[in-house]
Amino acid sequence: MRKLYIAGNWKMNLVPSEAAKYAKELAAATKDAKVKIMIAPTAVCLPAVAEAVKGSKVIVAAQNVNDHEKGAYTGEISCAMLKDIGVTNVILGHSERRQYYGETNEFINKKVLFALANGMDIDLCVGETLEEREGGKLEKVLSDQINIGLDGVTPEQMAHVTIAYEPVWAIGTGKTATPEDANSAHAFIRGLIEKKFGKTVAENQIIQYGGSVKPSNVKELMACEHIDGALVGGASLTLDQFLPIINC
Repeated sequence: MRKLYIAGNWKMNLVPSEAAKYAKELAAATKDAKVKIMIAPTAVCLPAVAEAVKGSKVIVAAQNVNDHEKGAYTGEISCAMLKDIGVTNVILGHSERRQYYGETNEFINKKVLFALANGMDIDLCVGETLEEREGGKLEKVLSDQINIGLDGVTPEQMAHVTIAYEPVWAIGTGKTATPEDANSAHAFIRGLIEKKFGKTVAENQIIQYGGSVKPSNVKELMACEHIDGALVGGASLTLDQFLPIINC
């Protein structure tokens, strides 16, 4: 049975002192949690947060990583740098990286392969924009993001991959993804995984939902057959919002 996986993407929020304080409080508050928990602070907060949650159930992830071991890549972070401070998880392919920084499926695939080869666990984000959804391109977009993004990944490596479906059209558009919308997309993604890696991998695949997850809608979403957790944005920045989601 797939275990629920609740992750918080802090994006560009919280300075190191704030992040460490919150992470320590979160670790203490979730010591008896039944779900898998991850938080992804900004790069400058990673050392302090990793230290703050040491020995707890809380996993710390980076929000991005480079596809090279080292070298002249100003502003970038390598897998070795992350692992040296105890961080072995990373979010890749987030919609904001795709939209604002032009990351393509092919480039994301390079990062996926390099991160997996370097012993990292990844959270691969996929999802369509409003224009793509209204244009009937949902399945084409998801197929490309999954098939290209995971090209070259082995069935064995999929144990280290979590998929996060985040409909970009449900973020900041005034439109809301219903549990039915989300579950349907998750079922389609699971079907893609089955075609690419086989039934056993697909049945074990954790697929999170991301897109305005909050305490008021998390129970409905988590009750869906194909939704195995959540990648939470703004609601992961305070205990008042994040704990009810973790304890749903």
